[in-house]
Amino acid sequence: MRKRILLIALMLALVIPAALAEARVSYLGPAGTYTEEAARFWFADGAALNPRETVNDAIADVLSGDADYAVIPQENTVGGAVVNYVDALIAAEEAFVTGEVVLPISQTLMGLPGATLADIQTVCSHAQGLTQSAAWRAEHLPEAEAVEMASTAAAASYVAETGDASIAAVAAPGAADLYGLAVLAENVQITDANKTRFYVLSRQRLEDAGMKRAVFVATCEASAIDDIILALHEAGLEFVALHDRPEGSRLGRYHYVIETECKTGVTDDQLAAARSLEGVRFAGCFDAVEKR
Repeated sequence: MRKRILLIALMLALVIPAALAEARVSYLGPAGTYTEEAARFWFADGAALNPRETVNDAIADVLSGDADYAVIPQENTVGGAVVNYVDALIAAEEAFVTGEVVLPISQTLMGLPGATLADIQTVCSHAQGLTQSAAWRAEHLPEAEAVEMASTAAAASYVAETGDASIAAVAAPGAADLYGLAVLAENVQITDANKTRFYVLSRQRLEDAGMKRAVFVATCEASAIDDIILALHEAGLEFVALHDRPEGSRLGRYHYVIETECKTGVTDDQLAAARSLEGVRFAGCFDAVEKR
């Protein structure tokens, strides 16, 4: 029995590398963001999490070697693609997607202890938080001004720092305890199906074949994207997401972030077919996990 236990422990050690548990991870901060929650869900308890002011800062840490991984938001059920973060992914040509986390998003309205909804004149949050709570605010706080901030946690921190009972934040539930705020309303998002996808980036890409997902960046004229889509489909890759961003040199030319899936595992032949396409850059193979 003792030998069997040791064998199982050895097998687990091979599945969960020590390097992952000891990873240096940069993420969109400050503490208390959904991005931090995604990072904690993906990495082992031993990982060193470093909150950064912007997504670009987190990615820069990976590219410079100051971090092993960066965790960045990509897309929300309600708000859609977070376009400036998609731009950051496109620009990071030396980074690869090595994982994806899907989180359920339960937005919470929070303010100073003792404040009530009747006191609130300003609501601050990340752009996604404002979009996701727009319908609720229109019904319950129709006169309140909406102010965009760098992150939901930054909004919560701002409310705590100002000491102004007329200001509230839309943020993750845990931010209330973290910043000493009171919950004024729960589940202020438009839908209970609200989710956000986060990418885990690294300069060290995973072994290509066998992962369920693959992501590519295509740069081309709009008229050429249908040929790329058809070629990937014919290679056996099904589409998960497609985001377009202007390439910047002329009208009608775009960067496309294309996330694909093969439920039996992406193969070397599929990746070779994708890499052979003009204007297509491989950006990583990975698996996705969802927090329930």
